[in-house]
Amino acid sequence: MPNDSNDLQQTQRPQPVQPAHEQLSVVQRRAVSELLRVSPVADDLARRFREAGFHLALVGGSVRDALLGRLGNDLDFTTDARPEDVLAIVRPWADAVWEVGIAFGTVGCRKDNPDPAGSPRDFQIEITTYRSEAYDRTSRKPEVAYGDSIEDDLVRRDFTVNAMAVALPEKTFVDPHGGLEDLARRELRTPGTPEESFSDDPLRMMRAARFSAQLGFSVADDVVAAMTSMADRIGIVSAERVRDEFNKLLLSPEPRRGLKLLVGTGLAEHVIPEIPALRLERDEHHRHKDVYEHSLTVLEQAIDLEDEGPDLTLRLAALLHDIGKPRTRRFEGDGRVSFHHHEVVGAKMTKKRMTALKYSNELVKDVSRLVELHLRFHGYGTGEWTDSAVRRYVRDAGPLLTRLHKLTRSDCTTRNKRKAGALSRAYDGLEERIARLQEQEELDAIRPDLNGNEIMEVLGVSPGPVIGQAYKYLLELRLEHGPLGREAAEAELKKWWAEQS
Repeated sequence: MPNDSNDLQQTQRPQPVQPAHEQLSVVQRRAVSELLRVSPVADDLARRFREAGFHLALVGGSVRDALLGRLGNDLDFTTDARPEDVLAIVRPWADAVWEVGIAFGTVGCRKDNPDPAGSPRDFQIEITTYRSEAYDRTSRKPEVAYGDSIEDDLVRRDFTVNAMAVALPEKTFVDPHGGLEDLARRELRTPGTPEESFSDDPLRMMRAARFSAQLGFSVADDVVAAMTSMADRIGIVSAERVRDEFNKLLLSPEPRRGLKLLVGTGLAEHVIPEIPALRLERDEHHRHKDVYEHSLTVLEQAIDLEDEGPDLTLRLAALLHDIGKPRTRRFEGDGRVSFHHHEVVGAKMTKKRMTALKYSNELVKDVSRLVELHLRFHGYGTGEWTDSAVRRYVRDAGPLLTRLHKLTRSDCTTRNKRKAGALSRAYDGLEERIARLQEQEELDAIRPDLNGNEIMEVLGVSPGPVIGQAYKYLLELRLEHGPLGREAAEAELKKWWAEQS
């Protein structure tokens, strides 16, 4: 077992001189600490592969994260064993095994292992046979071919910081492409030429943006150039893979960094063209703010309001809330610029784009609804809304109310401190009114004072369309006047029924 940084042997490139040497020493010490933590599981598994005549190495993101001091319980391994051999080795050992990725040479498993303190720790493990894969220019699926060595496997990986391995159980560091130095420089490069890498798997262009956003790394100039010249190549990748990569970018700590790279290289034009379309030409009098930069700022401000971790629904709504503006921009006679009904147009555009990217129906519905409602608060003014209007605001937001609060607050990007303060105070007032009404009237479950069965009993009718009409009428009364009570509701229902008759 290693006990200091010298025990992690680097078998390839020599370490650079100071000051980069100091940086490499730091990341190696981190790696040793992380590897010590997972050694009980990793070494046990490696011994089983060795006894079966195969090699095993921790690889890719697991090595990168170990060097960054952030290795979790998801471990990636690579091996010369074929998938059927991997299954034979792990089935007697693992607590659960799955074969979802076996067509691509990957076997997954879970291993429960107590840590030194005795508390349970689940390791989610993926073991992939050495491989190389390339895309046919007309195919959406990679053609998988198994490799014969770890060097063959590493050269096909997306970036040098993901092309490092630690051979087990010896813990020999394998770094044929200088990934450790790039990690110390916090730079993304490809093992081979970017053109070859992106031709093999065009999704790697989006991964460059995602890793930049996730890790805060810069992207090498030749990688950016290849992304720009090959942007249309992303078109052969399935919508589901593009969506998943976009989600990881959006849920990262610095999504602005990744989004600007997508837009700057032209990739966004092929993935989510509504975002670069926000870069409206400014009118000669600069009467409207930069919608693109505004949207990125709203996204960042929404992230600051998250209180339970990254919220994909909120982040998508913040990014897309103004995508209807380019289609609705008008130059008025007095020199002003208007975007009338851009929230309605934007909601429809959001639904169309998210559906094309194969998002779930529920997520499409929620994000589109937030986009549609994001301007509603601006009719509140200085508190002139009636209680009825407040009830309708809550009713229309439904379970999205908390997110709508955050989106609305995030949408204020003015540099005018007086204006920003007034908007904040106005929304504080609205939230206070909502809280009072919720306490008094149970706004979270706004419904009529009579349910369907009670309506039929009062009217003496059987189920039919009239019950829905009566229910809607009572709901409108509830929204307008608050709770009526059963007796008053019955009187109003009978009065309505007499008018209908």
